[in-house]
This record gives sequence, structure tokens and C-alpha cells, in this order.
Amino acid sequence: MKKSSLSIFWIIGIILLVNFLSREFFFRIDATKDKTYTLSKATKNILKNMDESVTVTSYFTKDLPPQFTKALSDFEDLLAEYNNVSGGAVNFEYIDPSDETVQQEAIQAGIQPLMINVREKDEVVQKRAYMGAIVKRGDVQEILPVITPGSPMEYQLTTAIKKISSGDKPAIGFVQGHGEASFDKMPQVYEALSVLYTIEPLDLSAGDVPAHLKTVVMLSPKDSIFGTDFQRLDSYLSNGGNVVMAWNSVFGNFQTVQGEQRSLGINEWLQTKGVDVPYQFVLDANCGSVSVQQRQSFFSYASQVKFPYLPLINKFEDHPITEGVDQAIFNFPSPILWGGQDGFTFTPLIKTSDKSDTKSLPVSFDVQRKWRTSDFPQGPVTIAAAIEGDFGSNGTTGNLILFTDGEFAVGGERQAQSNADNFNLLVNSVDYLSDDTGLIDLRTKGVASRPIEELEEGEKGFLKWLNFLLPIGLVLLLGVFRFQRSRTRRLKRMSERYVYE
Repeated sequence: MKKSSLSIFWIIGIILLVNFLSREFFFRIDATKDKTYTLSKATKNILKNMDESVTVTSYFTKDLPPQFTKALSDFEDLLAEYNNVSGGAVNFEYIDPSDETVQQEAIQAGIQPLMINVREKDEVVQKRAYMGAIVKRGDVQEILPVITPGSPMEYQLTTAIKKISSGDKPAIGFVQGHGEASFDKMPQVYEALSVLYTIEPLDLSAGDVPAHLKTVVMLSPKDSIFGTDFQRLDSYLSNGGNVVMAWNSVFGNFQTVQGEQRSLGINEWLQTKGVDVPYQFVLDANCGSVSVQQRQSFFSYASQVKFPYLPLINKFEDHPITEGVDQAIFNFPSPILWGGQDGFTFTPLIKTSDKSDTKSLPVSFDVQRKWRTSDFPQGPVTIAAAIEGDFGSNGTTGNLILFTDGEFAVGGERQAQSNADNFNLLVNSVDYLSDDTGLIDLRTKGVASRPIEELEEGEKGFLKWLNFLLPIGLVLLLGVFRFQRSRTRRLKRMSERYVYE
């Protein structure tokens, strides 16, 4: 009896000790590929340097399907970790919007309900669900209208805290006046950048680039650019400025089914910096598709046809701009060739696959053409790059990022095949040049498309026949095995010395 009491005492003591140690020395192992459940260094730095506390009020409907319940659970765990890392500066509360008054409160705050399908009593019904949060500091607040399963929760929450905790935001200038894409043509980019930056239109003809602009973006210009505009960009770069430039030197005119040259002056300007962008098309065997109307008897239908002038990129160079980006599609890009210039660093960001080619004008498009491997004799071709160096020979480092497709991050008919990663590439470029908090690492954290890996034709054929013949072969082998076993037994029975047991 005495030994039993002593054992119970020791067990209780060990449990209490383990609980105490777990509170003081908490750790866990995150086995996910991109460390989804581990706070990034950027988040930790922001939380540890908060001057004022913030409150996160979450509105989550109860009794939702498992995938939505998991989103709530992940958000709760994230808030608990924010509270711990910030030393209690991030407070949180949960409100169940089951009451009509609370629902109106959530809607007025900017959290809109979702209609989701829920199975009840062997039938599927639609249910109104609230899955949002309000991040508040004093009278300033930021709304997270929807927190969905698989969304980049850490990025959403950290940027909201950063936005309401910081004072003046850095300014980004988008060049206008040469037919560039307007803000309403790139709502995803504008929305993502406006979280951390003040976005301003920039007219180069009005004078020098304002010194307060952290980065200048020229996206999809269509008209010729004056020499004075390039001089102002040169002056800005020579003083340590950052420029992101995305344009098309060549483009496809589907009305005439011809390739055309777009002479804007950018190619000639870049040659003064050791960069050559010839007026050529880049083709890639790994590519997107175009819709082609086909007719059969009395019926017409649209079919998707592979079009090598739209390279589909799913392997990227190792760089912060491309980190976490899985797949992007480009329209009629041109090659970027580096001639080399002392004091500058040239870094390829995006290359086509090892089955590529380049074509000079004139080019005629045949969307019905059957492309072969021999049509792509070149290796990878660079279509986006970063150049860093002293553009003014005054000891100040500037940065120039180039994309030879001006519409890769612009919405519209031609970009119907684009995905979020197209926009992430442009936003990541601005973040890389403008943001010193490290939030660039969070934008694509936990969000990934996993495209099926492309296989060689030989591999496809091998796997096809393997899938067809392997089951037949296994059945035949099993039949041979059973036949031999039965034959052996039969021979034993026929043997004079065989004795039945």
C-alpha cells in the first residue's frame, strides 16, 4: 500500500513537472515543405517591435464542414502564437455570429457572409457562414473579410498588423503616359501592393522622378518613349533608385495572324547598359493554349490547342522574387541577352524549358501546326532578369528588373489563362526592391499549385504500356505459378512412394 501511494506521488510529480517545462520550453516540429506552421522571421520581428497592442476580433460560424472548421482551428493556433511571440501585445477574441445582431455588426464592419454547401439530414443545403476578422489598434482597423482554408493566413494577419501599426507607407510610382496598363486593369496587383505601399501615378514628362519613390514600375507601355523620359529614369537609377520594367518588343496580332514589332525605344536604351533584347519571339515546348473554333458537320466547337509562343514556366531560378511561385504563363516574350558590364550583376530570374527556340520577324502563326521536338533545338532562354550595379558611377547601387512580357500581370482577354502566381511575380519584384520587413517570404507561404510534372514522350509511352501489360503479366505469372504447384502435387500423388497423411 505504501509503495502504491509512493508510485502515485511520483507519477503526479512527473506530470506536473512536464506541464511546467512545456509552458517554459515550448517547441514543436513543423514537417510541412514550406514551414506553414512556423512563424517567419519577418513576422517575429514585426511582433517584437510593436509599440502598441492590437486586438483581433474573429467572426467564425460554428458547425461548418471539416475543411472550414480546420481553417478556424489553424487561425486560433496562429493567434495564440502571435500573442506569445508579441509578449501579449496581440490580443484576440472570438464571436459566434449566430445572433442576428452580431451578424449585422459583422457586415457593417466589412465581413461579408459566404454561402457554403452543408449536408444536413441526408441532403445538401446552403448555409450562410461568416469567416472573417477585424484587426484593431485604437481607432484604426483593418478588415480580413474572408479567411478560407489554404489561404496565406500569416501573410494576411501580419500585413494587417503592419499596416495599422506603421505610420507613413513607402511610395511606389507607376509610370503613365505611354499607353501603360491602368490600375483598373490590374486589380489583384493594386490590392496586394496597397497593403504596404502608397501607389502613385508617375508622369515622366512632368519632371524628374520624385526622390521619395522607393520603386518605379513601367508596366505594358504601348507608345514610344521620349529620350528625356529615359534620361529621368537614368538619373533615378544613378541615385540608387529601383525600376521594374515589363514590356513586349514583339507581339502576336491574331487579326492578321502575324507577328509584329513594337519599337518603344526600350531595347535601344537597354543596350547602353549591356543588355540586348532582340526583336524576337521565344518559343517553348512547355506552353499554354489558345482557343480555336473548329467545325464538324453542322456543329462548331472551341478546342484548346498548344501554342508555343505562350511559354508556361513551372521551374524557376532560385531568387526571392520567384520563391514560392509554382507556375506562370507569358505572352510573346523576347530573349534577354547579357553582354557583360563591369560593376554590374546580372541575375536570370525566369528561363524557358530546355526545349525552346527563338524566331525573328517576319513570323506567321499557324495554330493548327503539329509541333515536334525537333522544332525546339535551343536550351533555356532568359525572359526575365535582375540587374544590379552603379548606374551613375557614383558609388550608389541601383536595381533594374526586366520582364519581356508586358501583360503577364495584367488582366484581360489574353490573360485568361494566368493565375495568381503571375501577379505574385510582379508584387514580389516590388517587395524585393522596396520592402525591408521580409514580408515577401510570406506572400506565397502555404499557397501552392502542384502541376503534374511534364514527361518525355518516351516516358509516357513506357508508362502507358506498363499500366496495360503489368496487370496482364501478373495474372499470367500467378496462373503459371498455380499450374506448376498443381502439377507438382499431381506428380507426387502419382509417385509409388507417395504416402497420404
